[in-house]
Order: sequence, then C-alpha cells, then structure tokens
Amino acid sequence: MQRTNPKTISILGSTGSVGQQTIDLITRNIDKYDVVALTANKSAELLAKQAKSLNAKIAVIGDEQKYKDLKDALAGTGIKAASGASAIAEAAAMDSELTVSAIVGAAGLPGTLEAVKRGKTIAFANKETLVCAGSLMMNMVKQTGATLLPVDSEHNAIYQVFDFNHRDGINKIILTASGGSFRDSSLEEMAAVTPEEAVKHPVWSMGAKISVDSSTMMNKALEVIEAHFLFQMPADKIEVLIHPQSIIHSMVEYKDGSILAQLGSPDMRTPIGYCLAYPERMETPVPKLDLAAIGKLTFEKPDLDKFPTINFAYEALEKGGTAPAIINAANEVAVDAFLDHKVGFLDISRLVGEMLHSCKIDKLTDLKLLHEVDAAVRRKTSEKVLGM
Repeated sequence: MQRTNPKTISILGSTGSVGQQTIDLITRNIDKYDVVALTANKSAELLAKQAKSLNAKIAVIGDEQKYKDLKDALAGTGIKAASGASAIAEAAAMDSELTVSAIVGAAGLPGTLEAVKRGKTIAFANKETLVCAGSLMMNMVKQTGATLLPVDSEHNAIYQVFDFNHRDGINKIILTASGGSFRDSSLEEMAAVTPEEAVKHPVWSMGAKISVDSSTMMNKALEVIEAHFLFQMPADKIEVLIHPQSIIHSMVEYKDGSILAQLGSPDMRTPIGYCLAYPERMETPVPKLDLAAIGKLTFEKPDLDKFPTINFAYEALEKGGTAPAIINAANEVAVDAFLDHKVGFLDISRLVGEMLHSCKIDKLTDLKLLHEVDAAVRRKTSEKVLGM
C-alpha cells in the first residue's frame, strides 16, 4: 500500500553531484517529500537556492566564513541558517525519516554516524563511512536498528539482488568497474596523465575526487572494503571485474551456479531513486535500457600492475583495525595533491601504498582513535608530498 503523507528527508552534502541529483528527483516528486535539512561545505549561494526551492526547515554551511552569505540569502524566508561542523552534525540528528549522506570523503563520517544513532534510514553515498569505521558503524546499526541503503551504483545493485535471509546460499559478490579513463593506457601513458584528463570519466557524471578515484581504481578498492562490512562478506568472497559498458552494475553469485545481476543505464539517479522511494519504486528521467542497441557486454580482469590500489583493499582488510582508514586518508591527500599539480598520477597509488606499509596499524576501538589516526596519516602523507 502506497503512503499518502510526504516522507521527511535531510540531505547532507546537497550541493555536490549526488546531492544535486537527489534534489532533481525530489523536485520532480515534490508532493512526496518534506525537506527538513540541507547542508553544504562552501556553496552558500546554491545551498540557499536549494533551501528556498524546497522550503527546507534549516540550511547549514560547513564553512563558517560563508555563514553571513547564507543568512543574508535566506533572510525573510523563515528558513533557519547555521554553520560549522557541529551544526551539520545537529542537522543530521534532526528527526527525518530518511537522511541522504552525500558529503564526499571522511568529512561525511560524523553526520552519517549521527543519523545512524537515530535508528532511522540512511541512504549513504559516502563510502568512506564504512571504509574508515566499518566495524563501529555496523555495530551501531545493530544496536539502533537503523537501515543502511547504499547509493553507490555497485552496492545498490548488490542490495537489490542479495538474499539477506539466505546468505548461506551466496557464493560471492562480483563488483563491476568501468576501469576508468585509462583502462587501456600503458604505465608510461598513465605517468603523463593530467588532472584535467583524469576528471573526465568516460561513462559516469561525477565530481572531481570520485572521478580521479575511478581512474586509479581506488574507488573499487574502497568499494571492496565497503562491501565487506555492509554485506558481512569475507574478502575472499568479493571479486572485482572490469565491465567497460557500465550496464551491469554488480552481481551476486549463488552456490547453485545462479548469478543475479542488476542492469540499467549508467545514471546515478537510478540508485538514488531506489533509495528515495524505498521500499517502493519511483519514476526517474533515466533513459530506459536498450540492450539490442548496445549489442554486447564485455568483461575482463583488472590489471593489478597498473592498478595496485585494488590489492591495497584486500591487504587492508587482512591487516584489519585502522588499515582501511589509513589508505583512505592517504588517498584523499594524494588526490588533492594531484589535482593541485603537486604530484603525478601514478604517485597517488604510490603514496597510498607507502602509507599502508609504513603507518602503525591499531585495533579500531572508538572514533577518537579513528580521528587521531586519520589526522596522523594526513600529516605524514602531506610531508611525503612536500618532499617529492
């Protein structure tokens, strides 16, 4: 039976790529949603525009220097303005049925955790949340009864075909990957890649950081870790497969030989729409898939010599503890340095590997330790960048 009252929703990171696509879908179904809170990092003007168009209760800007701009833009609307990290956490803790966590990087962790504490439904596009704090997060989910809905196309695909009630019948998870822009490039060609080239993904429309992660295949490494925690599957039951067309978004192989896959046009509004309407379905403007026009789907194993980042994921899971957080922090610093033209493209994976193999790995006991490790790895990686 379909609901008749609007679903209350908060969007953390509303001005980013996923946030904007989420708002696009809400705008097309405006009578079905009541927007409680919107947050952004620096884009005060866009945040104010979104808040006014959706009649949000509160808009929060992370950069406190942008607070006056936001407050002035919302003057006379009745929409509350706030700023700072604590205000974002408070917005995440507000009473909404669905929280969309779309803040890029480790910065999205505090808000996601606040939403989980409420025991409600969280649609998370922030894979770093489970990568950095997977065990802590899943323990909290069990305690609060929260529902985690993955927005990432791969994990969303798995979620749709994963038999949670009969997981003993599952043989393995197969994460598909486009292979990024440089799948067919040589190492010599990859060494000369510029930031401008790396942010142009051949299939998906994504932000700069995620596009670079796709090009190094670090995004797939993080997704392996995320899948391990989210679906409670051992690392040796998670496989990565290159699928350039990005039509099959991931698969689940069962013990009887069956492989269930979720297919669709490569458009993030499909998995976002799935999460927004869950457990129902919603109309989206995504082009319907025409398999006859596509003609063929191809697959290949990833080249681990060119993309060692995938191995880092399995190594980090084997080491356990803070190892996943180490590779995530190192990668974020390395990607920023690459985008600032301070290091080369291949230096990204090199820096991540060096940090994984040189940093002390501790048992992950609490968020305080996680923050300390994250800060320490960022400092050490930044020092390495300065020395290059």
